[in-house]
Amino acid sequence: MDIFEKCRKHGLVQEVREKGVYPYFHALESRQDVEVIMEGKRRIMLGSNNYLGLTTQPEVMEAGIRALEQYGTGCSGSRFLNGTLRMHLELEQELAEFLRKDGVVTFSTGFQSNLGIISAIVGMGDYVILDRENHASIYDACRLSFGKMLRFRHADMEDLERKLREVPENKGCLIVTDGVFSMGGDIAKLPEICDLAEKYGARVMVDDAHGLGVIGEGGRGTASYYGLEDRVDIYMGTFSKSLASLGGYMAASAEVVDYVKHASRPFIFSASIPPSSCAVALAALRYMRAHPEIVQKLADNSYYFRNALKSRGVKIIESETPVVPIYTYEAFRTLEKTKQAYDAGVYANPVLPPACAPNECLIRTSLMATHTAPLLDEAADILAAVMKDEA
Repeated sequence: MDIFEKCRKHGLVQEVREKGVYPYFHALESRQDVEVIMEGKRRIMLGSNNYLGLTTQPEVMEAGIRALEQYGTGCSGSRFLNGTLRMHLELEQELAEFLRKDGVVTFSTGFQSNLGIISAIVGMGDYVILDRENHASIYDACRLSFGKMLRFRHADMEDLERKLREVPENKGCLIVTDGVFSMGGDIAKLPEICDLAEKYGARVMVDDAHGLGVIGEGGRGTASYYGLEDRVDIYMGTFSKSLASLGGYMAASAEVVDYVKHASRPFIFSASIPPSSCAVALAALRYMRAHPEIVQKLADNSYYFRNALKSRGVKIIESETPVVPIYTYEAFRTLEKTKQAYDAGVYANPVLPPACAPNECLIRTSLMATHTAPLLDEAADILAAVMKDEA
C-alpha cells in the first residue's frame, strides 16, 4: 500500500471546500489589529489571541526593530551552544520576577514549551493526569514522555480524584490543566485541584497561555487570580498572545528550571528565540507591568461585548475572560455561520471536533484591550444578524 494513500482521501476537507465554507488560511494583508484587511476586505478582528493589542504598540515594535539591527535575524543555534543572548537572560529574569517564581526558562514556541516541560518532568513509571479539554500540545507532550497518561472529565473534581486514586503511592504524579481554557473561555478550578494534589502527593502544572495578561493581579495569570501562586508548582505560557511575539516559557523553582534546561530534548535541540521576537516579548512584558490598566481595559471590553451579544439575543457561553464563545452546535452549521460573519465583515474562529465534543460546536470570538465600543457594537450587530435563527 502507498503510504500517501491517506493524502488522497482528504474527504471532509474536500467536502467543506466544495460547499464553499472552508474556514482556514485566510490571508492577512495588514497588521494584526482590531481591524484588518483580509483577502481585500476590511474585517473586524474577533479571532486573534492578541489580547492586549500590543502587536501595534509603538514601543513594542521599536524594540523589535532595534534588536534586528543590533543582533541580526537569528541566533543560528540552541541555547546550549551559541544561541543564548544576554537578552534571553533578561527576559527570563524579569518574567520570573513578574510571576513571583525562582526561575524561568524560555522555549522557541508555546507548543514546544509544553513538549519540553512535560517530556522532561514525566519519566518512566510516572503518571500525568489531564483535564480532557487541555490544549493539544499537552496531549502531544504526554505522548513524548514515558509516563502513563490519565484524563479526567472537564472541570470534574470527583473524576480527578478517582484518577488520583489510581496512581500508586510510590509513583510520581503531575496534574496538568489549562488555566483559561482556550475554546470555552472558562477558568480552571485551581483551588480544588491544588487541594487534591496535596491530598495525594501530586504536583500541579498550569498552562497559562490564555491566562497571562488576561486575569490575575496585573495580568499574572490563573494562580494569581485565585491567590495560589505558592501552591502551583509550574506555570507554562506563551509570548504569542498577550506579549505579541513568539516563544514560550516555564516558571518554577530554580531546581526544576535547572533540571528541565539539562533534560528537555525539545529545549536542547532547538534554536533559540530570534533576537527580534525576544526583544518584543521583553518590551511587551515591561509595557504590561508599567500599564496594568490595559489588563482592566481588556476585562471591561470582554464584559461589554458579552452584554452586547446577550442584549441582541445571541446565545453565548458565560465566562469572565476575553474568550466569548457563541453556541452553534452542529459542524456544518458552524462553518456556514462563520462564513456568513466573515463575508459580512467579522473574522471569528469556528471550533469543531476534536477541539470540542460532537454537537457542541461553537464560534469562538476573542477580545482585545484595544477594541473600541463602536467596533464591538458593529461586530455584535453583524453576529446577531448572522445568528438570528439560533436564538
